[in-house]
Amino acid sequence: MQTALADSLRATPAGREADAILRSCVHCGFCLPACPTYALLGDELDSPRGRIYLMKQLLEGAPVTERTQLHLDRCLTCRACESACPSGVQYGRLLDIGRALTEERVPRAPLARLQRYLLRKILPHRRRVRAALALARLSSPLLPRALRTKIAATGGTAPGGWPAPRHARTVVLLDGCVQPALAGGINPAAARLLDAVGITAIRAGAAGCCGALSHHLSAHAEALGQVRRNVDALSAALEAGAEAIVVTASACTAMVADYGRLLQHDPAYAARAARVAAAARDISQMLAPETAALRVALRRADPRSLRVAFQAPCSLQHALKLTGIVEPLLEAAGFELTAVTDGQRCCGSAGTYSILQPELSERLLHDKLAALTAGSPEVIATANIGCLAHLRSGTALPVRHWVELLAERVGNG
Repeated sequence: MQTALADSLRATPAGREADAILRSCVHCGFCLPACPTYALLGDELDSPRGRIYLMKQLLEGAPVTERTQLHLDRCLTCRACESACPSGVQYGRLLDIGRALTEERVPRAPLARLQRYLLRKILPHRRRVRAALALARLSSPLLPRALRTKIAATGGTAPGGWPAPRHARTVVLLDGCVQPALAGGINPAAARLLDAVGITAIRAGAAGCCGALSHHLSAHAEALGQVRRNVDALSAALEAGAEAIVVTASACTAMVADYGRLLQHDPAYAARAARVAAAARDISQMLAPETAALRVALRRADPRSLRVAFQAPCSLQHALKLTGIVEPLLEAAGFELTAVTDGQRCCGSAGTYSILQPELSERLLHDKLAALTAGSPEVIATANIGCLAHLRSGTALPVRHWVELLAERVGNG
């Protein structure tokens, strides 16, 4: 693709990066059938190729309107297009740049600004999330039915115990922000699983929200502040001997793995951020090499079979490129996996997308649940807290993080 970036952008790091990404696109259209919003709406401007054209115009200095903003807002950032692209176009990164520039040039309505501000000021903070949920439950009779359903779907199993340190191998487990409030049993289950294979998991202490929510809402300075705080905390854990930073929410893993790029131009943080990013591991990446040790632990497990439909989050498949890593672990634990058609299709959660684009999100949720339940599973498993909460809101079936299911099978869950 030929480009002629505006003078104000040509010499900036973001402009140079955007120019390189645009030039890598060859207009082939392989991304179109992979795009969930294009499949729903049939409008090329709601496809990756169409949005790339809109961002090209924006970067070249053309007038930006609410129409451009609408089509960029409708993107899920699922990055399925990246998996389908033969040219390796870094669409997700281009979208971050395009959205930030659009946000600067197209003022939002006051209510929309307030909504985004509240999302950024509540969701990244555990105590605020718990307080907001408590208030929402108290006022649920007054809320719309769709919102009542989502609130009712929050909560989960009892957290369970956290094993005492006893192994030479140590990792630091990132707590996250929303997850402890919505499903507090996930990280303790992960710690017990790691303990079963000879790895001690310690809490990340001062680390908090990974920064993804603010980043994807184009509050980049705010997001980088969260990233720097985490780099300080996680670097200290690595220096104390932790071999990896383990994350149980795949979307957060993808964000932490990007810290090196995000802070590459910050001389005070670049080296440490790169080290933190290199040490980031999804929990599946830590457990997959330990399958033999897991099998030993599973000898104590309840042998009953359970039919499980696994929903692979977009962040696991397309951002981390870890397709097919969880399913063998579930099978090793004795679960019977049911077939799921269109497994690469987004469930519609996509961070705050289910709040900001509720109609499209609900249509995607309906389609995803139809695919997940077609094989008559007894439980749905996933690898990301956003997907878990979203899926719970649309089905009576139990929806669990896969590490909780596995931890119950090793006899210490």
